[in-house]
Amino acid sequence: MKLIDRVKSILFSPKTEWDKIESEGTQPAELTMQYLLPLALIPAIATFIGYGLIGFEVMGIHVGSVGVGIRHAVINLIGTVAGAFVTAFVIDFLAPNFGSTKNFTQAFKLVTYSYTPMMVAGILFILPSLAVLASLCGLYGLYLLYIGLQPLMKTPDDKKTVYFVVSLVAVIVVYAVLGAILGAIVATRGLTPGL
Repeated sequence: MKLIDRVKSILFSPKTEWDKIESEGTQPAELTMQYLLPLALIPAIATFIGYGLIGFEVMGIHVGSVGVGIRHAVINLIGTVAGAFVTAFVIDFLAPNFGSTKNFTQAFKLVTYSYTPMMVAGILFILPSLAVLASLCGLYGLYLLYIGLQPLMKTPDDKKTVYFVVSLVAVIVVYAVLGAILGAIVATRGLTPGL
């Protein structure tokens, strides 16, 4: 799997790409190292530059420092990687309830490749004012997840929408908890002494 080719294919021809991905024997550890981490570094590095070096204005006050940039970058990177695993666990856990095949490897592939638009658009975090556009690109990732349920999780067409919605609600709750935990941990000055 070539990273750039896979990114282009999943973004521009996802229906045919999901069929290729379904038959691949890529394990979660390999997929994490060869795809998820390299792409997750895009928004993390952009976040560091945006919040740490460029900064932004709030009511005429400049906000941003190296410490803020490091904290945001760490939260972004850990949140993306941990979020992929947690989301895959939720999708895999719910699979039997919706006539789908329980298979963590397939669920992890589904989630990781669905994160592609959000991670690629993460380059926009270089300018914090454009961060909302990067988040909007994540909506395309939801579409990728939806159309990937059938080929990867073997979800019947009549249960695909409900499975997607229930998974999405569960993942939102998990992300809220994960975000609160990461925010509390990274907000402590222990990770960035003296910054």
